Amino acid sequence: VSLTLVLSIFSGTDGYFFQVVRQCRYSSKDLQGIEFIHSYVFNQAENIRFNSTVGKYVGYTELGVKNAEAWNKGPELAVELGELERYCKHNADIDYSAILDKTVEPHVRLSSVAPPSGRHPAMLMCSAYDFYPKPIRVTWLRDGREVKSDVTSTEELANGDWYYQIHSHLEYTPRSGEKISCMVEHISLTEPMVYHWDPSLPEAERNKI
Repeated sequence: VSLTLVLSIFSGTDGYFFQVVRQCRYSSKDLQGIEFIHSYVFNQAENIRFNSTVGKYVGYTELGVKNAEAWNKGPELAVELGELERYCKHNADIDYSAILDKTVEPHVRLSSVAPPSGRHPAMLMCSAYDFYPKPIRVTWLRDGREVKSDVTSTEELANGDWYYQIHSHLEYTPRSGEKISCMVEHISLTEPMVYHWDPSLPEAERNKI
């Protein structure tokens, strides 16, 4: 799990653009390996950076090198050295509880779609919508056994509002009496959810399921 918090300050006039970016990078909930980065950017070029892992300012341009030398000898360095504790660790619990500890169950819809020209006359689509966090597993079952061939799936697609969606397709040739199901596994679910396809229902009812 990686969470980066960015606070940016912008200012610009007559084609010049100055940006300050403060980042807290978390790699685990126990805050091991946490990192604070403070960058100064001018016209998209980073000229100086403080990294808590390095423990000092580093310059990347002529001006940045001069400022880094001066700031590493002045009171600025002491302020930056305290930001890991004051800024990043102080806000970590809030950030994890508000974002990374949240889970939202997917809404799943099983429907029949027109197959592409191929070896099979039928295709089903299993769609999972509005779930969080991103990792999810969607599999197909025929009479309780996992199907591995003739299955294609999208990656988890970001909705742009923290939620995700995914779509899995199964091309198949119907067999009398068989049961086809879509199984969804997600951290928000206490157990895998299985959705059965019932071809005997009217199309409107099948799509609703």
